[in-house]
Amino acid sequence: MSEEAIETTNGLKAKKDVAGRVFFGLALASIGALALITIFILVQGMPLIAKVGVFDFIFGTKWAPLQGYFGIFPMIVGSVTVTLGAVILGIPISLCCSIFLAEFAPATFRNAFRPAIQLLAGIPSVVYGFWGLLFVVPLIRDYLGGPGLSILAGAIILAIMILPTVISISEVSILALPRQYKEGALALGMTHWQTIRSVQLPAAKSGIVAAIILGIGRAIGETMAVIMVLGNAVALPRSILDPVRTLTTNIGIEMGYATGDHQQALFATGIVLFLIIMVLNATAQYIVRRK
Repeated sequence: MSEEAIETTNGLKAKKDVAGRVFFGLALASIGALALITIFILVQGMPLIAKVGVFDFIFGTKWAPLQGYFGIFPMIVGSVTVTLGAVILGIPISLCCSIFLAEFAPATFRNAFRPAIQLLAGIPSVVYGFWGLLFVVPLIRDYLGGPGLSILAGAIILAIMILPTVISISEVSILALPRQYKEGALALGMTHWQTIRSVQLPAAKSGIVAAIILGIGRAIGETMAVIMVLGNAVALPRSILDPVRTLTTNIGIEMGYATGDHQQALFATGIVLFLIIMVLNATAQYIVRRK
């Protein structure tokens, strides 16, 4: 090998080593930032949990920080019901859209529709909330009764907000399947829809389930949009037309003026929310890697 070739090889190797160190440093910085946030939340919130007790904090039904009551169970129920409503409304639509884009849509329509779906992810949360406040809330109030600010309003807004996540990942999961699955099923006499239902969807199940879990994480962590349409009442709901308050909205509403134990209680609420989202993301990663 000539001296020029050796110098070129050594130069490329040196650049590769520098790039590797840079990317490794960026990865460490990301992990370090996550660790600092986690430590900060734990340090700020754990004293209140230790003072009140884990059971009383999580399952207490009264939230009155100025009077010494720190029960977040109504907010947990609010978060679960709104997220569940968003899943019931949004997941079927998302799956139908992903199947349509992957299997039925013409190329021209597909190329125009995909950017429109991705655009939904770029719309600020406050815009969704403002739209819900002006259109969704009055419709619920006029045709279904109640104040309009309700679980149903929040579920509709969140269902729209999780569409881009679930549609994109589900579509990629279906398109990533080997062509032999579809061709073999069609060769055996199955119709196109039978192939999708009996072969492709089961084969892409891990990716679709991961998309659903990530969509749930997106919904349960939303703050601004649901602040505007839920009504923010700290009470256990009796129907989907009742106002509720979620964990995220509780933090967003009260953190600006909270002090002392009240502030620590909000950080403790953040710990609970952090654990819920971490479990959801870990579950999604496990499902994706299982195959």
